[in-house]
Amino acid sequence: MARVQNPTTTTLGYALFATRWLQAPLYFGLVAAQGVYVYKFFKELWTLILMCVSGHATETYVMLAVLKLVDVVMIANLLIMVIVGGYETFVSRIGLQGHRDQPEWLSHVNSNVLKVKLATAIVGISSVHLLQMFVDVHHTSRHALLWGTVIHMAFIASAAILAYMSGPMVAQAERGHADRAPTAPVQAHHHDDRQQPKPDLGTAPAAAAAVPRQPDPDADAEARIRAAGFPARKVLEDFDQQHPRGLDREALARLGKADFVDARRNVLFVGPPGTGKTHLAVALGVRACQAGHRVLFATAAEWAARLSDARAAGRLDAELAALDEHPLLIVDEVGYTPCDAATAGLFFQLVAHRYERSSLIVTSDRPLGRWDEVFGPSAPAMTDRLAHHAEIVRLDGDSYRTRRATSAWAD
Repeated sequence: MARVQNPTTTTLGYALFATRWLQAPLYFGLVAAQGVYVYKFFKELWTLILMCVSGHATETYVMLAVLKLVDVVMIANLLIMVIVGGYETFVSRIGLQGHRDQPEWLSHVNSNVLKVKLATAIVGISSVHLLQMFVDVHHTSRHALLWGTVIHMAFIASAAILAYMSGPMVAQAERGHADRAPTAPVQAHHHDDRQQPKPDLGTAPAAAAAVPRQPDPDADAEARIRAAGFPARKVLEDFDQQHPRGLDREALARLGKADFVDARRNVLFVGPPGTGKTHLAVALGVRACQAGHRVLFATAAEWAARLSDARAAGRLDAELAALDEHPLLIVDEVGYTPCDAATAGLFFQLVAHRYERSSLIVTSDRPLGRWDEVFGPSAPAMTDRLAHHAEIVRLDGDSYRTRRATSAWAD
């Protein structure tokens, strides 16, 4: 039964949560500070150029001036990390996941990671300051050199302690999510599209190297993978990218980072049977599990049965709310069998409920423009929500199974 919330408590919670926007002017103030450092950098650079042109620049002076420029750049980098990472973590999601210019560290930002990266940046700045002292050692007192070294070692120790503590914190949070995983996940039937033979790795194209490397195994991730109900374990590295015609390999590499789940975007794999749609859907689901997300996999027929049972028991709203605990749902084989009006309505409710709240991966044998053949009048409203924030990957070509069967007959 759905829990009834106190309206006063809910309003107070929203009000307190909205106070995070008070921090927004602080980050814009840091942007202004960034401009100050840009001015300082070019002022120092111009002074260095003038000294070198006039012939008054000694080797020590040039080294110290360059270190000062490096110092300014490193502090500016620290500001960028605080501005972008802090704003995304504590104020509002920037929502640029998947953008080609997104820094690698931004996809992993959280409060613990941000603190470690800031501490590491401070250690780097301290190293530059200490190097400046050693370069200009003849004009640096022994007292200043001693305390500079002590402070630098303190920064190093602090960064090491933060890095050590962040690991157990993240692991504890993931264990908490795994402990709440459902004990009876939806079991998926094996379909021919998922039983495609493993491609010959010796013939894999060079373009496959663009796929991000599979993360190292993790006990909590393995628990999430088992709870997801995948029909078989598939990985992106085993997908033969040479077989489908016109495959957008850049999109596949981008999706392999699993950032689309944090961005609450959808993924649609569209193509004929046997072109690897389910392989890719499962592989992305595995990546999402390894990235710390809970996932559920089922065919369209199984999702229809699950939602129909919930509706018959009068708990459809509660079932949809319970599925919110899984940031990613995978709906396989949409379009293989037509739906009646009631079932189409259930799928519309599922898509509408998760719209801009969490992610879906859908595989289908027909493009969205033909979904009216499956869902009837519900199709336009459903596809509009599904495709609004979605990566649509088209796979054209012959079936893996047909190719293998033809090859075996030829032999």
